[in-house]
Amino acid sequence: MQKSILFIFLISVFLNSCTTQTRPESSEVTKPNIVYILADDLGWGDLSCYGQTHFQTPNIDQLAESGMQFTQHYAGCTVCAPSRSSLMTGQTTGHTFIRGNKEWKPEGQYPMQADAITMAEALKNDGYVTGAFGKWGLGYPGSEGDPNMQGFDEFFGYNCQRMGHNYYPYHLWHNQEKVILEGNAGKQTKEYAPEVIHKQALKFLDDNKDKPFFMYYPSIIPHAELFATEEYIAKFRGKFDPEKNFKGVDDGDNYKVGGYGSQPEAHAAFAAMVDYLDMQVGEIIAKLKELGVYDNTLIIFTSDNGPHMEGGADPDFFNSNGPFKGYKRDLYEGGIRVPMIAVWGNKIKAGSKSDHISAFWDVFPTVGELTGAEVPENIDGISFLPTLLGKDQKEHDYLYWEFHEMGGRKALRQGDWKLIHYNVNHPEKMTTELYNLASDPGEENNVAADHPEVVQELEALMENARTPSEVFPFQK
Repeated sequence: MQKSILFIFLISVFLNSCTTQTRPESSEVTKPNIVYILADDLGWGDLSCYGQTHFQTPNIDQLAESGMQFTQHYAGCTVCAPSRSSLMTGQTTGHTFIRGNKEWKPEGQYPMQADAITMAEALKNDGYVTGAFGKWGLGYPGSEGDPNMQGFDEFFGYNCQRMGHNYYPYHLWHNQEKVILEGNAGKQTKEYAPEVIHKQALKFLDDNKDKPFFMYYPSIIPHAELFATEEYIAKFRGKFDPEKNFKGVDDGDNYKVGGYGSQPEAHAAFAAMVDYLDMQVGEIIAKLKELGVYDNTLIIFTSDNGPHMEGGADPDFFNSNGPFKGYKRDLYEGGIRVPMIAVWGNKIKAGSKSDHISAFWDVFPTVGELTGAEVPENIDGISFLPTLLGKDQKEHDYLYWEFHEMGGRKALRQGDWKLIHYNVNHPEKMTTELYNLASDPGEENNVAADHPEVVQELEALMENARTPSEVFPFQK
């Protein structure tokens, strides 16, 4: 009898101990992880799941097959810094603090203001571990715009966009520590920065697998100079003739600090870079699965603006802007409409597509609704979580962009109508273009003269879509 009582007691202790061990694990997975992968200057047509035929992007395509592919998603702007500021703050370029690329010597960009509330800060305050791996561009090292001052526990990569032109840089940054890449001293090219940064990103996932995490992965691929490792270029060598030979900066004061290096095989190099990025996306997915957190992770893949034309890039050869007109720095669809794919276990319908009109400033409120993190009231974004989950979705009244180079540019989309002004700083040269994107997605037929009442209505919205900025003003 005593042995039976003892046996029952030991069994109960064992079962209770098992229960107490599993409770912390089950509570830890209640908050989904967030992985946001941002390609740099990747065009709409640079992915095979969006129509690229010259090469394939199998890992990114698999993401699309596993989740939702957006057909009307927009970048925050048509160049790097303001697009990323829009993403981080949930505001359009009419309201976000950083509205253009603005250099800060000797290294970095004009900083975000100290009182800006970023998506990373909101998630950190909600108990997330936050890391950024890639290119920053929103504040020079140690400034109030430094990633560590804007909500990121860890940063590794390029602080400066101009330094991000180069793939074999002399140094990168780990928080405020300058990491010298000895293998790139002088004219050596032994340490490919995307590989160095990628290893740190995978380490971040390893280190934080048992905590809710937000990993922001702003890759520099395929931006600026067209450099990839020989292993990847060899896969495409001779496949895209006639090749394009670009003569760039191979020595002197601008070498490896902003100047684009020479590339005699620009076509092969570009395909190799996108292939390399696709491989890295595959490794991130594999790591999440290996760690057992894939099903509880919202993964978003997108690009910061349309395809660029620097460093020997040839977007027309690859049809990088797909069916759209325009490139990086344009406010035509080719400059701002970007691919976006979202995956979250079995919660997002696999192989689905959405024509919901969304933009970078919608990501912050989406993440806020998903996690419960507090989102500021003064944002322009609308959560697209209902779209991800197949529920009723609130729509934007309109979307707005502004660009502060090349004479100043503005654009506004309301429904199918899109109004564009170029040369806004020179009223005597300012153009007025109106397109109906439903019937004319390539923006080939300017119908402004046929619909003056629509132009007037959209111009009134455009006038009220921005607040003045002393740092990024439009000339009157």
